[in-house]
Amino acid sequence: MGGDADRTDGRSVRAGIVDVLEEYPLIVVALAMGFMFRSRARSYERFLTNDGEPALAGIDPWYHWRTVQWTAEHYPHTMPFEVWTGFPTGRYVGQFGTLFDQIIVTVAMVAGLGDPSTETLYLVSLLIVPAMAALTAVPIYFVGRRLGGRLGGVVSVLLLALFSGEFFRRTTAGQLDHTAGEVLFMAVAVLALMVALGVAERHKPVYEQLLDRDWRGLRTPTLYAVAAGIALTCYIWVWPSGIVLIGIVGVFFGVHLVVDYVRGVSPDHVAFVGVVALGTAAVGTLALLEEPGTSITSFGYLQPITAALVAAGSVFLAALARGWDRRGIDRRLYPVAVAGLAAAGLATLAVVLPDVYETLVSNLTSRLLPIDPSTGTLTISEAQPPENFRQRSVEEFGTAFYTMFAGLALLLARPLTGRPYRAEYTLVIVWAAFLTSMAMTQVRFFYYFALPVAAGNAVLVADVARLVRVEFDADPRETLSSIETYQAIAVVLVVVLLFAPIAPPLADTTAWEAGDHTGPHSDAMVWDGANEWLQGNSPEPGNYGGAGNADELEYYGVYDRPADGDFDYPEGAYGVMSWWDYGHLITVQGERIPHANPFQQNARSAAAFLTAQSERRGEAVLDGISAGEPVVDRPTEELESVEAGDEEMRYVMIDDEMAGGKFGPITRWAGPSYGSYFGQGEYTVDGEERLLAAPDDYYDTMLASLYLDDASGLEGYRLVYENNDYAVWSTAYEGSTYFDSERFDNLRLMDGTPLSGEWNAQTRSFYDRYATARVAGEPTNFGIESHVVSSVKTFERVEGATLTGSVDDAPANATAYATVELETAPGRVFTYTQQAEVENGSFELTVPYATTDELGTEDGYTNSSVEATGDYEVFVGTAGENGSVEQAYVGETAVPETAVVEGEGIDVELEAGGETVPDPTAETTADGEPVGVSVDDGNESGDGENDSADDTADLRLPARAR
Repeated sequence: MGGDADRTDGRSVRAGIVDVLEEYPLIVVALAMGFMFRSRARSYERFLTNDGEPALAGIDPWYHWRTVQWTAEHYPHTMPFEVWTGFPTGRYVGQFGTLFDQIIVTVAMVAGLGDPSTETLYLVSLLIVPAMAALTAVPIYFVGRRLGGRLGGVVSVLLLALFSGEFFRRTTAGQLDHTAGEVLFMAVAVLALMVALGVAERHKPVYEQLLDRDWRGLRTPTLYAVAAGIALTCYIWVWPSGIVLIGIVGVFFGVHLVVDYVRGVSPDHVAFVGVVALGTAAVGTLALLEEPGTSITSFGYLQPITAALVAAGSVFLAALARGWDRRGIDRRLYPVAVAGLAAAGLATLAVVLPDVYETLVSNLTSRLLPIDPSTGTLTISEAQPPENFRQRSVEEFGTAFYTMFAGLALLLARPLTGRPYRAEYTLVIVWAAFLTSMAMTQVRFFYYFALPVAAGNAVLVADVARLVRVEFDADPRETLSSIETYQAIAVVLVVVLLFAPIAPPLADTTAWEAGDHTGPHSDAMVWDGANEWLQGNSPEPGNYGGAGNADELEYYGVYDRPADGDFDYPEGAYGVMSWWDYGHLITVQGERIPHANPFQQNARSAAAFLTAQSERRGEAVLDGISAGEPVVDRPTEELESVEAGDEEMRYVMIDDEMAGGKFGPITRWAGPSYGSYFGQGEYTVDGEERLLAAPDDYYDTMLASLYLDDASGLEGYRLVYENNDYAVWSTAYEGSTYFDSERFDNLRLMDGTPLSGEWNAQTRSFYDRYATARVAGEPTNFGIESHVVSSVKTFERVEGATLTGSVDDAPANATAYATVELETAPGRVFTYTQQAEVENGSFELTVPYATTDELGTEDGYTNSSVEATGDYEVFVGTAGENGSVEQAYVGETAVPETAVVEGEGIDVELEAGGETVPDPTAETTADGEPVGVSVDDGNESGDGENDSADDTADLRLPARAR
């Protein structure tokens, strides 16, 4: 009996092994999904902060966090119109607040038993993205299986799991973006269309069945086609720009219906899928119509119109084929006729629906084909074309990039080997071709490109296995018992070819390692402090100046879209001017209303203000924005003639990147060209005098006047906050000349010691050294004109107090000066200076800084963190020798904050007398002492040494961390 039991146990073990082998695809898919989720979520704890505030891995995720929270407040509805961005009009936010956000909130509702906490909502938001990426393995397995059997499906899933490029980076924890939903739902939609096409080719629905009302015969292909249409609709509900897939499917139907007819196959079968699936998509997208218009990023008319056109086109091509047969015309002429009609159709569309035509063509050339990228996309790093498409593709996918094309070629060549050719093969080939083109157009579309790369290799592996006669879809016992050595070698070689470049030890970065390289976005973390300050120290929108209308602008309020798209903000509402990159951060972190945002709304007007060459021009631009007027390329005098509205910008926020590397993109929006901001200057390099490109016109821009000069010399702007986190701004001249910045926390001393980045003795030392170098015309190791600046500065726009006075017997060519010493919260000291000519013994100076701090947010004004250390010194004098000023009349005055915000006048009395003083406009040290200016005592001020600095501070210049 023991022997029988042993034999029974042996048979059971073998049977178990066979069962496992028979189910190996499901096991592989499950393991791959687990790996995909775990590798993407392994660093999620980095996004959990001690104070419970969100910390996300990009800028767009911050706005998704807002729409997720809004949807949770109003479940299941999504935001109809957003008034907390795009001031002074508001914004319909289209591709944010979609099915993607509803899925997140639904999962959180389930997890939170109908009332999820903010913590639950945030945790679900962190993990839903890697979960969606893992779920993508399921449709990709079945896509691969339909192309290359079970082995093909397994290979597709394993490749997708091991890719560590754009698809991986955009689907990790913290990347709260619809990208993950896009990829998942596109894969589902393509699979659903493949299945529907296969069912249609088996059941062969034709027009006569409709005439005969053969509902039983049409039932199955109809159900599958409707399911495909629903899948396509869901994809667009996740991302309205998913209309791109409707276009790809339209090209497929146009190509394959022609191919079917030419090779003697009735086009009715495939056209049936086109009519039903795209008709369903047309109805589904029409049901979500939110904004009239043809914007590709909105749920508007474009999606249902395009889907309906594809459905109608399918009907037309099938009907045309029938008419062709009735007239006995040569089938070979059919493609020529279709091409001509397509061209005529586009021409008709351009005349009848010009907006739709323009949208389709512009997006075709800027998104689908690498032909004509727009100005906007070229200033978005992720929307730029790859510098070297082939190299980038190999970095992303290894040799699988090349073998994908081999697989697609084998798929196309199947009829040549006597194998059946199915419509879904054409769909995959067209889909892969367009996604390849999209990846060539914009680097971000590599996350889509991963799908056809994985699917195309399913064909290659299956055909190689077929070539060496290994049947992986057969009984596993027969496959394992009959495999020969050469067959095993062939299979192993293919596996090595595909997987070795993207797996250890050959991969530069594996998917598992890439999961450890994620973390909160650096800009978001730097801006968090500035936005937190803004939220706590500026009046609520609607309450500026004590208007008392904050309750009309609830952060989670519901606002219907205005008919003209221009929201009427209540009195006391105001906007925040900055570059569009930071708009979402201002909305979500600061709960204030930015003018420009990452929708690239108002990017041109923001650029026009930041590059304005004078305060007068900057004010004219802001007044034009307030009046709802276009401001780019309009003369200042013309803008000044426009009556400004009540919806005003009150704050300006600038960071080191705007002043540095992002200044180039800023100029592309409003002009003039980047190179026009450079002139020629004399500098001493290694003891020799050299002419180098100097930032002449750059210093005149509003951006530089505010950020680098702390608004000195301006009348209506004052610094109210700066981060205690500093950077170096320079004009670099390595090969070419450009503006650059490096934050101190990314820098090291020459001995490798890291810098803290905070304001301390060490930072002050660099501040003084760079000021001395600027005065001496000497470069630093960062370039020329180096400045130590806070990473983010916030300025308030005020009326300014007007100081007036008069003197007797004013000297010829006399100038009136008003100076005040100020100190920021981190402890940096600087001097504000205003000057004006004395005319007929009188002067008038408008100054933005107050010497008292009697107003706060409860009054509808700002709690400024920049305070004066004393009163204004006001004097009248003339230019002296060696950069000095000979004072003739002197005085002092306090400037109340009410005078600054309300534009009041203050009379200043001056007395005759004074001394020789350094020019107030001279460069100063961190203590406010002038640099390189000789006065009557014969000593030179500010030699770069800081007496108050810690003598033990390491004064060696920092080096970039590489």
